[in-house]
Amino acid sequence: MMMGLGLLLLVFMLGPCLTPPTLAQDDRRYRHFLDQHYDANPHGRNNKYCDTMMRRRGLTSPCKDTNTFIHGIKKNIKAVCEDENGVPYGTNLRRSKSPFQVTICKLRGGSNRPPCEYKATAGSRDIVIACERGLPVHFDESFYRP
Repeated sequence: MMMGLGLLLLVFMLGPCLTPPTLAQDDRRYRHFLDQHYDANPHGRNNKYCDTMMRRRGLTSPCKDTNTFIHGIKKNIKAVCEDENGVPYGTNLRRSKSPFQVTICKLRGGSNRPPCEYKATAGSRDIVIACERGLPVHFDESFYRP
């Protein structure tokens, strides 16, 4: 009985060490994607929204030229990585089958040094993302559906 508990404890303690690093890396890249491009419930979607969100997300040192925030439900963004809501696009990218509400924040002025001021463009657009193991890891572009 004690030997069984000891073995169980050993397996429990070593489990995280035996997790393949690619899974942990994919999760880290997915979290980075969410940090840079996801905002479920935006407030305002105007220039002030962009100034605040870009600063909060650490995209202002130096000032990032352009960033897009996708609004909605994470599950729907993940579905772009599958056939449920995505289709192949170019090389190793996926385009959404349905549009998402997005806010595009574009740097105003010529300098990439703070203070950063952004111009907001809100709208409904298809998104193009890169996926790894069924998770979005890179935002490539968005466009209006023709």
